[in-house]
Amino acid sequence: MTRKFSFYFVCILLFVLPKALIAQFGYRNPILRGFNPDPSICRVNDDFYLVTSSFEYFPGLPIYHSKDLINWQQIGHCLTRESQLPLHKAFSSGGLFAPSLRYHNGKFYVICTNVSGGGNFYCTADNPAGPWSDPTWVDIKSIDPDIFWDDDGKTYFVTQGNEGIRITEIDIQTGKTLSPEHLVWGGTGGRFPEAPHVYKKDGYYYLLLGEGGTEYAHSATIGRSKYLFGPYENCPLNPILSHSNRLGQGNQIQGVGHADLIQAADSSWWAVFLGFRVTKPYSYYHILGRETFLAPVDWPKNGWPQVNGNGTINIDMQVPTLPLQPFEEPVSRTEFDEPKLGYEWQYLRNPVSANYSLTERKGFLRINASPFKLNELESVSFIGRRQTEHDFTAETSLEIVSTKEEEEAGLTLIQNNTHHYDLLLKRKGKRFAVQLRVVVGSLSYLAAEELIDEPTVRLQVVGKPLNYTFSYFNTKAGKFVELKKLDTRYLSTEVAGGFTGVMIGLYASANGQKTSSKAYFDYFDYRVSKP
Repeated sequence: MTRKFSFYFVCILLFVLPKALIAQFGYRNPILRGFNPDPSICRVNDDFYLVTSSFEYFPGLPIYHSKDLINWQQIGHCLTRESQLPLHKAFSSGGLFAPSLRYHNGKFYVICTNVSGGGNFYCTADNPAGPWSDPTWVDIKSIDPDIFWDDDGKTYFVTQGNEGIRITEIDIQTGKTLSPEHLVWGGTGGRFPEAPHVYKKDGYYYLLLGEGGTEYAHSATIGRSKYLFGPYENCPLNPILSHSNRLGQGNQIQGVGHADLIQAADSSWWAVFLGFRVTKPYSYYHILGRETFLAPVDWPKNGWPQVNGNGTINIDMQVPTLPLQPFEEPVSRTEFDEPKLGYEWQYLRNPVSANYSLTERKGFLRINASPFKLNELESVSFIGRRQTEHDFTAETSLEIVSTKEEEEAGLTLIQNNTHHYDLLLKRKGKRFAVQLRVVVGSLSYLAAEELIDEPTVRLQVVGKPLNYTFSYFNTKAGKFVELKKLDTRYLSTEVAGGFTGVMIGLYASANGQKTSSKAYFDYFDYRVSKP
């Protein structure tokens, strides 16, 4: 009996142990997929919290939680009230730039800039899931702010400027400045020194920057000084993170930089930072926006930090990790039968609340048509979520209640207000038209059209790295019928510009007309192909 038990016990160990070892070795980048740039991170005991930029989308500044740095769950947003986040007429890639997330004396702080109104501010919370306070404004003209508390209890506001990084003492209770701005370091000579974070370690102040601009020449550099206001010496390993070199030239990940450093409870150091996945190696355009990546950091005592050995990273990271925690996979299908939408859903600018309902018709999302077009910098009737992978299928079913041919509703893939593909349903005479519209800069044209007899339709988009296939469900054929393929390139950042990524959204518009039109969406399904 004992021998039999030992045999079974050994078999169980042989089966379980490799899985346990694998579970703590290796992971895949990015850790936050789809438009999630400018990450900043803090740790409280064994819990990590992270925030990213959200620009003109509302609610603002998503907050994520993790136990292992790899699997993240969104727990809320920092800015959920219009009083906190005025986005009226915010331009594309306006709004909220580059937040920092910090924890000090039992309180969480998010420090950020609203470039569309108000400037620099910080909010506080006892719980990172919220609620967060209204902003405390800081009268310093800049972007990319952070807060640093020194050992003597003084609080410093750290920002970027055209000449380099500036540090100012502030009153943390009021946000008022208590000292002049000190220009402390201009970086290594790369353009746009920004994204400053200060760390105190081994008697040194370390100042981490992003340099090169947030495109293909992006990088992270670091300097240090015995004094907060400098002078700062340049790290001989700089840039400590970059793909704008021979080692990174063929990597699918490009534009890495804008980093933040964190030490885990086991004393290991890690970097979170932005980067973007090009559609394929050497293609040099990207549609998903800048995402959040993770890499280990070697930071010896009295030494310099180095990211992943040589300052480059990969999709598949074959490195030891923290013990992985159970993780709940995100839901792919939204049935609109809950009283609230999930955190993944976002509006463009401040929403008109009356234009949306989850209760008017059970199991449906009602969207009232706005008089504004998607092209306008207004509170359009739109709600969407990030495109997180190149390979995906998005599908919805809608019914339009309409009396005018100007009124429409549908599914849009939008990079910004002047670059979007709209798959829509509208009235046309006594029938209804399924249309595919292309908006690229000043060019807008009808790419495809099919007439149907009913005001209801199922719409589908299948994404691949190089194209989107737009289809509708033909009830007579009993299957989805392709309308047209469109090139993903024209929704890329390289073509459209800006700092966001493609969002997949549901919308309703009367195209400049006063309207009582509305649309009822039955579900939204978003399925990705596993890498």
